[in-house]
Amino acid sequence: MTLPTETAHPELEGLGTYEFGWADSDAAGAAAKRGLSEAVVRDISEKKNEPEWMLKLRLKGLKLFGKKPMP
Repeated sequence: MTLPTETAHPELEGLGTYEFGWADSDAAGAAAKRGLSEAVVRDISEKKNEPEWMLKLRLKGLKLFGKKPMP
């Protein structure tokens, strides 16, 4: 039985919050369809209002990812 002051992850003790308070919400990722495909990448990019160059970079990365062998 653990005491209320003990934590389940002692290695995380002493870690604070990000000092500048900035965080990127994952609303676009949370609302995306399951899986990883060009359609999913395009959908998330659209929801995040990303510029065209970012979408092209992500699609290029997806293409390279698809060429990698399964472990």
